[in-house]
Amino acid sequence: MIRHEPSAPGAHIVTTFEFYRFRFHFRALDQVHFPLGKSANVVRGAFGTVLRDAVPAAVYARLFEPGTALGGAPSGLADWPRPFVFRVAHLDGLTVPSGDSFYLDAHVFDLHQPALVHFRAALSRLAEKGLGPGRGRAELERTEQLDVEGVAKAVWETATAPIVVGLDPGPHPSERVTMRFQTPTELKSAGGLAERPEFPILFGRLRDRVSTLRSLYGAGPLDIDFKGLGERAAQVTMPRCDLVWGQVKRKSGRTGQVHPIGGFTGEVDYAGHLAEFLPWLRAARWVGVGRQTVWGKGDVRVV
Repeated sequence: MIRHEPSAPGAHIVTTFEFYRFRFHFRALDQVHFPLGKSANVVRGAFGTVLRDAVPAAVYARLFEPGTALGGAPSGLADWPRPFVFRVAHLDGLTVPSGDSFYLDAHVFDLHQPALVHFRAALSRLAEKGLGPGRGRAELERTEQLDVEGVAKAVWETATAPIVVGLDPGPHPSERVTMRFQTPTELKSAGGLAERPEFPILFGRLRDRVSTLRSLYGAGPLDIDFKGLGERAAQVTMPRCDLVWGQVKRKSGRTGQVHPIGGFTGEVDYAGHLAEFLPWLRAARWVGVGRQTVWGKGDVRVV
């Protein structure tokens, strides 16, 4: 059974976000190596190609090119988010000997079309073709669906009910929170990239991402006071900022172009009236925030 995010006793959750959390377990047939800082690149390098070959064209477009596949986007939306993110940072720098096991996670936000069977088909083909610099082969052994606490249930082609995360304020005041930027994060601000994750920037990007994902793939637009939330977020300060910028680059095997995949990692403290923002900050772990979230960047967590 998929558990809901804890809420106050007797509280009625009005504003929610729903998603699926899947884990794909593999057994290495050859040695499989994931270069340090580039585990996501190992997956991203071939996932789109194998997905195109493994699923019907309409499914590929919905998952990988949603801007051309869907109609009726939220007003002003230029870049359509894909309806999933991968979580593979635990594989960074790992060399898996032949016969040993490893896994990767995917969070899927599309509630209207079944996705598990298509991810399974694509990832199975990806493993067969080989992963990492040495193209080590693997086989998909089993698939699980996880709840928010990581309790797993075996699934294969059909998922059970999605996780439901409440976004309503909790009953208790909160004046300070520590956030950990678990994987490299880049936040857009004023036409460029923010040097620091000031709270109004972080919350604004997160609020808009959750709202857009829900509008496109979930229960529909959020009925919230966007302007009021933004104004109150601007009053939250950042008394501690302990971040490190990492510069990592990837080379496209298809075009030969080099692209930056870095960002900042570390911890920051926010101070202010935070109770209404905490549910959103917790949701960042599941949806990611900032650039290139689909490949695992922007994994931000409440400590």
